[in-house]
Amino acid sequence: MSQVKSISAKQAWDLLQTQPQAILVDVRSSMEYLFVGHAKGAISIPWIDEPDWKIDPHFATHIRQLMLGGVSCSEDGCVPILLICRSGKRSLEAGEKLIEDGFQDVYNIEHGFEGSLDEMHHRSTVNGWRFDALPWEQC
Repeated sequence: MSQVKSISAKQAWDLLQTQPQAILVDVRSSMEYLFVGHAKGAISIPWIDEPDWKIDPHFATHIRQLMLGGVSCSEDGCVPILLICRSGKRSLEAGEKLIEDGFQDVYNIEHGFEGSLDEMHHRSTVNGWRFDALPWEQC
C-alpha cells in the first residue's frame, strides 16, 4: 500500500519545477490562504474550513476534480499531489485520507507554509516555505 511521502519545502519546489504537471494544494482554511499568504501556484482546497471547522467529506472528490476526474493518470501512474498547510500536520492528515481513498503519489510538505514555532512562539523563523524564501503571494 502507498504512503504519504514527506518532503521539505525546497524539495517540493524542485519537484514542481521538474514535474510541471504536479499539483500543489493548500489545505489550510480559505482565510489563511487569502490573508496569511500561500505558495505561488498553490490551489486552495481546505481540509477543514469555516464556518463549521469540520473535515470536508468531499476533499478527495475535489482533488479528483483537479486531476480531471483521474484523466491525469496513466499506466505510468498519476500526477504527484503535493499538500501544504501551516506546519505540516493538517496536510499529513489530508494526505493519509487521499491514500485511503486510492491516491498513490501524495506528498506532505514538512513544516508547511509557516513552519514550526520558535522560542518566542513566532512562525516563519525556523523552517517552512516562507522561511526557505520560496515564491509566495498574499491577497
